[in-house]
This record gives sequence, structure tokens and C-alpha cells, in this order.
Amino acid sequence: MPSFSDLVQSRRQWIDTVLAPWCRQACRRDLLLAEHEWQDLAGRPAPEMTLWLWAWNRFPALCDPGLATLNETLPVTVTCRNGQTRTGYPDARRSLAGQLVLLEPGGQLSEPISIDDILSIDHASHPESPVTGITRAGGVPESPNHQKTP
Repeated sequence: MPSFSDLVQSRRQWIDTVLAPWCRQACRRDLLLAEHEWQDLAGRPAPEMTLWLWAWNRFPALCDPGLATLNETLPVTVTCRNGQTRTGYPDARRSLAGQLVLLEPGGQLSEPISIDDILSIDHASHPESPVTGITRAGGVPESPNHQKTP
């Protein structure tokens, strides 16, 4: 009979080699089904901190290994399977259950975009501030109160 330590290691290995990779490729319908059984599958971790974060990891531009949520600090360009593109900053609080919401230039929120409808997500090349639409050199958004020095 394996020890408790062996059991813990086996579960961790299953999560790392089976469950997390499955989340990165599963369709939204299956992810929603898994969310209802998440405590039985993964234990106590909240689905939004594991299941959905692992699912969004299929698009590396959205995730940062040091964050337990979507990376909201860099703008992205989302290309949908229908050819439509959207650019903005990911809104982690509003992006729920496999539906990505972006804060677009001008400050408006995008309609939720299903994870199944997304073909690719890349870092935006010259980000604009979602509030002012102004871009500083180097692609750093300029704050509305930014004063240029002579």
C-alpha cells in the first residue's frame, strides 16, 4: 500500500500531466461541465483560479506565470475564428466562465468572447490607453494627467 506522501505525489502528477493540459485544450462546454464537478476533480481550489486560468493558458499572451489571474497590464489583439479582431486590455474580473472581456480604446467594454471562438491572442504592437486613446513612445499608454516636460 502506498504511503500518504506517495498518494499526494500521484495526485499532483495527475493534475500536472492530465488535468491542467486537458483544461488548455477543452471546449467551453466541457469546461463548464468540469466546473460543476471541480471539487471532486481538483480538490478545494476555486475553478476561476485553476480550471479557467489553465484554460486561458492556451493563449500565453493572456497569462503570466507569476499571476493567479489574467494579465491585465498588457493590451492584446484577439483574432476570432470568424476573422474578426478586437484589441484591448483583458478584464479579469469580468472575464468569467470562458468568456473574455476586453477594455477597448475609448474605455468601452467588449462583448464577451467565448474561448471557443478565439483563434489566437497576441500582444498588441502599439497599445493605446483605453481611456484616452493616446500612446506614448515605446507603446506605453499616456495618463490623462500626463504633463510633458520641456
